[in-house]
Amino acid sequence: MQIDEKMIAEIVKSVIASEELVSDPENKPVPIGVSNRHVHVTQEDLEILFGKGAKLTVKKELMGDDFASNELVTIIGPSLRPIENVRILGPVRKHTQVEISRTDTFVLKVKPPVRPSGDVAGSASVTIVGPKGVVTIPEGCIIANRHIHMTPQDAAGYGLKDGDYVDVEVGGIRRTKFYDVQIRVNEKFRLEMHIDTDDANACGVKCNDLVTIVKKD
Repeated sequence: MQIDEKMIAEIVKSVIASEELVSDPENKPVPIGVSNRHVHVTQEDLEILFGKGAKLTVKKELMGDDFASNELVTIIGPSLRPIENVRILGPVRKHTQVEISRTDTFVLKVKPPVRPSGDVAGSASVTIVGPKGVVTIPEGCIIANRHIHMTPQDAAGYGLKDGDYVDVEVGGIRRTKFYDVQIRVNEKFRLEMHIDTDDANACGVKCNDLVTIVKKD
């Protein structure tokens, strides 16, 4: 069989270019984590929902100290149409917060803002129903903004810092670009971009697919 030297040269060139891309810290691809709707609760609200002395139990370890718990609740908005089996993420927090997708808002008939987690002032009200009680939060329901978790070492490699904003390119058959993605830096984090199920479905990606950071000028 005759070897096509030109084709081999092109393959070698492509492989070298790919290796250079990955070895360059500023071009290191970022894995995706797709976040489904979930709830964070205070200890006080946890005990209302699940009974006095209730504690969250670990189903799956997540990032840093965070974990997906075994505890599930129902959330209800003005439509009175419930969304059931919404998982609580631990550990308990200082403020109760509900993170949903845009699609969920059509079921609940709420109008939550797009915010970073924890920024809940003036956000939407929802009711949370547990096996032992009910909690209505006057604010705390948001659509989480797109963001990338990274360690200080990752941030240094990309030339970024906590609070920066970048654009992100998504390849594949439904190629797209996400704008104004927030950078969050903490020693307990691991490199991962978080998007919700709406964004993931729109561009046809799943957990652990890779995307590329594009720094703003």
